[in-house]
Amino acid sequence: MGAIAARSVVAQASSHSQAPAQQPARMGADELLAFAKLHAAIDAAHDSIDVQLSLPRNKTIPAQKQLQDRLRSQIEEILHHGGMTEEDYAHKTYLVSTDSLTRRVFDSVLVKLTGVPTPGKYVAAATGPVVPVPAGPVGVHIGHVVNAFADTPDGTGLLPMALAEARIAATHAGLSTRQPANLDYMKTHAGHVINALDPTVIATGPGRGYGVNRAANGVATHIELAAKVPGASPNVLMHSTHIATSARNTMERSDQLLALAQQVQAATSAPDAAKLCSQMASLADQLIAGMDANADGKVTWEKGEGGLQQAQDHVTLMLAAEMKPPR
Repeated sequence: MGAIAARSVVAQASSHSQAPAQQPARMGADELLAFAKLHAAIDAAHDSIDVQLSLPRNKTIPAQKQLQDRLRSQIEEILHHGGMTEEDYAHKTYLVSTDSLTRRVFDSVLVKLTGVPTPGKYVAAATGPVVPVPAGPVGVHIGHVVNAFADTPDGTGLLPMALAEARIAATHAGLSTRQPANLDYMKTHAGHVINALDPTVIATGPGRGYGVNRAANGVATHIELAAKVPGASPNVLMHSTHIATSARNTMERSDQLLALAQQVQAATSAPDAAKLCSQMASLADQLIAGMDANADGKVTWEKGEGGLQQAQDHVTLMLAAEMKPPR
């Protein structure tokens, strides 16, 4: 989905982001500039918190939750100082996401603000962001995980795609808990969660059109293909197991979360839906952070524990060893 979906943001959804019956009015130049400034600020907040989430000292569940809560607070503060409500921001996000002309203007404004070129709707594998990977077939499959994959909507790697969709799902699962007496509101956000998890179930929404489940499955598949290449190093063999296990843990959580979101949409009373939304928000955070299943105070890559963050950690460890200059 290009620049606007490069980072999901907490305010990406509300009932305004449902597809309207007629073509919505486009934003004016000043309105689009104000929206782009807020988007850039929120994107920077995501970058800052993501760095802290990846630090070894922050690998505990309490630390991860504290950082995620801090991100939500920062985004609320950014919107407040920008004079925009979550609903307004969500509506503008929908306009930019669904109107190609508005999207092109938005991308050009964002480039001027940030100096970072945007890839548009598709980036060929050869021109995507480059993380150094080993030469040969092993590196090709690792590159599909970390750098670029032709099947994703904007050509990004499978792991960045999984992380982006997971952030969107967690965002809307969290938003679903904010109005526990409003059944329609909860159903709207449950639909957005479904869209980010599996757009073949609900095609319209704030997700990037690929889905957590599909992207995580791609991560597991291609990292295992790298390990199956004759001559793959012991380092690749070891970490591929860690990465694939964490990715498959994420797929299981995605399936569970999808079932919860569908139950929310089928609920006939607000109290019933609110209970499900609370469960949905807790589970959605585990897509990235994983879960301390054995209560030993840490989250590892093992079955039932690791999430996409642990997959990312082991990709980093694997590539650090593979790309180390020979002595």
